[in-house]
Amino acid sequence: MEIYEIVTYFVLLLLLSTALRVVTTTNVIHAAVSLVFTLALTATLFLLLSAEFVALVLILVYIGAVIVLFLFGIMITRAPLGKNAELDNDKNKKAGAILAFAIFLLFSFILISGFSGEITIDQASSTQLLGEILLTRFVFPFEIVSFVLLAALIGGITLARKDDALINEDQI
Repeated sequence: MEIYEIVTYFVLLLLLSTALRVVTTTNVIHAAVSLVFTLALTATLFLLLSAEFVALVLILVYIGAVIVLFLFGIMITRAPLGKNAELDNDKNKKAGAILAFAIFLLFSFILISGFSGEITIDQASSTQLLGEILLTRFVFPFEIVSFVLLAALIGGITLARKDDALINEDQI
């Protein structure tokens, strides 16, 4: 067994543990932090597969933007940060853990059988081609998605501010 395979198995084991933590924890903040680790380990797998561009996009877009937006949404909506008995449902937790384990087994099987110990690194990277396509043909849909996310953020802030205004009027 080569060192590459040992590292891959270790990363997959860590990925399984953090993914299980995401679906089994009752604390929203702990789930978000576990999701950050899960996404970082997924980016590590992409790096091991020589897909540097996909790994960097995963880090920048999902960890850098989506998780920050998720945590920001939790903070402005005053979601319960500790354990909440109303949100704790053992039936869904077990189903989520089983589903996460099944997906882990599927991805592990695909990774192991797809490469079967023969790793070839292509010298010609398609990152340049992908960048040209994203910045020419798909730049308009990309900008539309960014405006939709901005509108959702502004809407969340507006809803949170309306709650503050109602509380202040009731206290007067």
